[in-house]
Amino acid sequence: MSAPLMAEDRVVVVELYTSQGCSSCPPADAFFHDTLTKRDDVIALALHVDYWDYLGWKDNFASPEFTKRQKDYARAAGHRSVYTPQMIVSGTDHVVGNHPYEVKDLIAAHKRNAPVVDVSIKKQGGRFVVEAETSAAPGPMVIQIVRYRPMEKVAIKRGENAGRELAYSNIVDSWDVVAEWDGKKPIRVRAPARGDLPVVAIVQGRDHGPILAAARLR
Repeated sequence: MSAPLMAEDRVVVVELYTSQGCSSCPPADAFFHDTLTKRDDVIALALHVDYWDYLGWKDNFASPEFTKRQKDYARAAGHRSVYTPQMIVSGTDHVVGNHPYEVKDLIAAHKRNAPVVDVSIKKQGGRFVVEAETSAAPGPMVIQIVRYRPMEKVAIKRGENAGRELAYSNIVDSWDVVAEWDGKKPIRVRAPARGDLPVVAIVQGRDHGPILAAARLR
């Protein structure tokens, strides 16, 4: 049985929206791989989108669900379009993914915010157990479980990045909402523990609101 991990103090979730078929993405992928995934105070998650696949190379990590998540963020923020590379910090701030100094400044700003939700995740038998509580009543929330692949290299043979071998890190394999929560009392959620990939539990405001807490289980 794995020991539970509590929400880490001032941990910041950074989502990278990227594609193997995007010629502007490799610098952002490298910054994400070399810097963000190495930070203990950041949970860095890469979501590969599928809307560049028509350029001649199909991204084998891409999912229409991740494209939908990015578009839902855009709608929630009042934006008319999506792009790659894009990073979304704590579910609220949208920034071009290959602007590392701006990303670092946003992470630092979010680290100064005191956590309003406590969350933990553990593996118990064949299930993940997520527990969360809050005294701040931040409004309707969703509890999500994210599975990701730590690192893979891809030799790209066609499209805008043809001839390059690129390293990708923390590649999201699945992103599932496992419960809705109003925060009025503590919650305990069980979900099937499929496979052996690293896992993150995320508490987020409903309808692509702010990410309020996260905990990882490696």
